[in-house]
Order: sequence, then C-alpha cells, then structure tokens
Amino acid sequence: MPAKDLFHDAVKTALVKDGWTITHDPFRLDYGFTDAYVDLGAEKILAAEKDSEKIAVEIKSFVGKSELYEFHAALGQFISYRFALKYNDPNRILYLAVPQETFATLFHQEMIEGLVRESDIKIIVYNSDKEVIVEWKK
Repeated sequence: MPAKDLFHDAVKTALVKDGWTITHDPFRLDYGFTDAYVDLGAEKILAAEKDSEKIAVEIKSFVGKSELYEFHAALGQFISYRFALKYNDPNRILYLAVPQETFATLFHQEMIEGLVRESDIKIIVYNSDKEVIVEWKK
C-alpha cells in the first residue's frame, strides 16, 4: 500500500463534508506492469438527475524542500494517473487536491497557471486546518 499524504485525512473529511461518499481509499489503478494508487475515489449522487458523479483525488501537501519540485512531481503523477484512469474507469474524473496556501501562492504564478491550463488539471483547493473544500477548479 502507498504511504498517505500528510493531509490525506483532512481532505477525506472535507470531501465527506461536501457531500461525497468515499468509495476507495486508496483507488487502485491497474497500470500495466505496475499497480498505481490514487489517494481517494469518491462518488456523489446527483438527486435531480438520479445519477452519480465519480471522482478520483490525488492529494498533495507541497511541504518538501521546493514547491516547484513538488509541483513537477505532482504534474507527472497526475498525467500518468489520468492516462491509466481512462482504461480503468473512464467515467471517473481525476482531481489534484492542493492546500489553500499553496494554491494562493504557487498556483498563481504565470508558468504554473499555464501548465495547469495546458495539462487540463482539475483542482480541489482545501483548507487542512478546517478540513473543508475551499474551491473546485474545473
């Protein structure tokens, strides 16, 4: 099993508070020769449509030596997981969960904004202290 991110439980709680049901912890991807694990799988019932929305969430804390290095690692991981998810569960949407403080600083830099846009990264901004979702960037 993969190691949990520092803010794994905070994001999990925040998703539940936001009306999501956690379906996988972690979400296993059959990735050819290797298994890969996205941190969480979740589902939300849409009452008006009697359907459900399914997501997978890769949680990042960005507490390493360099936020830029952490971003580059997260970007590669995100793209790999999204590729594998196409074959494992194509209706599930992958999100990158980012701490509010990191989103306010690193993710507003021109290069990072461009990479996020060009790579079509969907982001969940979370507050780890309050254990809430602050914003969904689709």
